[in-house]
Amino acid sequence: MSKTSPQTYSSLQIWLHWLVAALVFFQLAFGDAMGKMGHMLRNRQQPDATTAFMADAHIYAGFTVLALIIIRLVLRFTHGAPEAPAGTKPIAALVAKALHALFYLLLIAAPVSGALVVYGGLGELAGPHHLLKPVFIFTILLHVVAALWHQYGLKDGLMRRMMTSKA
Repeated sequence: MSKTSPQTYSSLQIWLHWLVAALVFFQLAFGDAMGKMGHMLRNRQQPDATTAFMADAHIYAGFTVLALIIIRLVLRFTHGAPEAPAGTKPIAALVAKALHALFYLLLIAAPVSGALVVYGGLGELAGPHHLLKPVFIFTILLHVVAALWHQYGLKDGLMRRMMTSKA
């Protein structure tokens, strides 16, 4: 990781954050098409065009998330990330780091497990892959609540770091 911590994330880190967030939202909202597609194929039924398109979109979005997360991790290790705001209690900083680590783990595990189900013939991973959805939702809710608490409760300007690359 970088020796000095930047005050904000870089423009590319910010752009990637919001792009991945949008893709994850898409995956969570429309990922059920994969289950429907699998069910139809197992029952030797022809999927309708919308189901086939949404299932393909889920796969492509998953691979895109994986590629973007690899780029984000490289940037995090080469450019660093801002430190917790001044006055943050050590336990709160530790929880924030753990939550971010969980995000990265989920953002890698979900597309990898999905690819192993679809292309690796490991259908037994479909259940664990599907269980990642509620974990993602819970983690996202924690992340949003924490960001809003920083913005409106603590008023420490934390959210500004992910909105603009200017200090």
